[in-house]
Parts: sequence; structure tokens; C-alpha cells
Amino acid sequence: MSESPVLITIPISHYCEKARWALDRAGITYQERAHLQVLHWFPVKRAGGKKTAPVLVWGDRVFTDSADIVEEASAKAPPERSLFPEDPTAAAEARALQGEFDLRLGPEGRRWMYNALRGHSEIAVAYACTGVPAWQRRALPFAYPLVTRIIDRYLDVTPATAARSEAEVRAAFDAVAARLSDGRPYLCGDRFSAADLTFAALAAAVLMPPEYGVPLPQPEELPAAMATTVSELRAHPAGVHALKMFREERRA
Repeated sequence: MSESPVLITIPISHYCEKARWALDRAGITYQERAHLQVLHWFPVKRAGGKKTAPVLVWGDRVFTDSADIVEEASAKAPPERSLFPEDPTAAAEARALQGEFDLRLGPEGRRWMYNALRGHSEIAVAYACTGVPAWQRRALPFAYPLVTRIIDRYLDVTPATAARSEAEVRAAFDAVAARLSDGRPYLCGDRFSAADLTFAALAAAVLMPPEYGVPLPQPEELPAAMATTVSELRAHPAGVHALKMFREERRA
């Protein structure tokens, strides 16, 4: 297998942050090729994926799901940096939680975020372009209305669906808080795992952590209603845990 993997991303995507975090934690050197939403479809398909990012190309192998990238990174990591406990039961628990967050928290938080930022092209222009080709950066101010219409349709973003998504996010946060209520430092006991990484990364859509892999707007830069919700979720016990994971584990 080649020692120069390529990670194709949407830079602000929380699933892409999940993949970056796993690879960084494992100490794997990779090239990131970032693209704007919708425009990412073309390089993703050329690499062997479908429409979603991240895609990791490593030699003759192509990983098209963030969970598969986490598995591969963990397998290549030193034992002390593995993302799955040695105990099979605990490892299965971490995988189950990862799957639940991927299926529920990730899409719901993303839908809420896109709706909350609707019409704020200045934020998209300021923060969506980290690492993308220069022509994409130049095109975004003009393409923004079309791109947002495509995203709204593709992800079913409406005020009504976003309201339901916010309720789902809050329910996911409540479930995480209940799991942590016994005083455990991590979701699967006494060590950081794929469950913590996935929860923190996917919660980033509603928390805007400063330690994220690319710059994100902070509450004072967000629309007022969105900033209020972000601040509330940051103060929630689950939000506190996610932000702590970013502070203590993202660059560890």
C-alpha cells in the first residue's frame, strides 16, 4: 500500500473532520485535496467514490466512508493511539456508538446548520474555502445561490426539517449526557475512542469548536438565533464533553 494517501474533502464537513482527526491521531501523513460543496462530486467520483466526502485513496484501495477511514487509521496507529479498546465488548460498543452518531447526529446537525446559515453568503465565503483551489474560491460568491439551492434539495433543508433536526440533535446530546452522568471521562470508559472522536467531530456542526481542523465562525460572527443555540449546546454536558475532546485530544 502506498505511503502517500490522499484524502478528498469538503474542508468544513464534519465527516471530513472525523477522517482528518483519525488520520492525524494515527500519525499518518496524507495529502488533503479540498473542494467546495457540490464541486466535490467530480473529484470524488474520479477517485472511485459516489457523491459523499471524505474519500481516502491509499495505493490501490479506496475508502468511501468515514467509519472505514477510522478503522484503517486505527489499525495503522500505535497500540496506545488505537481508536478501539482491546476488549471486544468495549470495541463493539464504540463501533455501535460511532454508527449511531454517523446515522443520526451527523445528518441532523448538518441540516440544522445549513438552514441557520441560510442567506449568509459572507460567512460561507469567509469560512468554506480553506484549502480549495483558487478558482473555486473566486467562483463561490457568484455560485452561492445555485449551490445553496442544490444543497437544500439534496439534504432536504427547510425550516420545518431543520426544526426537527434541532430536536434530534438535542435528543442525541441528552443521550450522551446520560451516558457520561456516572462520571466516566470518555463515552466507552476510561480511554478516548472512536465514539468520542465521532461524537465530537459530528457535533461540530452545532458547536463550532475553535480547535476544528479548519477555521469555523465563532458565536459572535453567527446570526443571532444561531449563536444562541450554539451557546446553549456548548453549555450542555454533552457539548462540554465534545469541546473538551477537541481541546485535549484533537492535537494530542
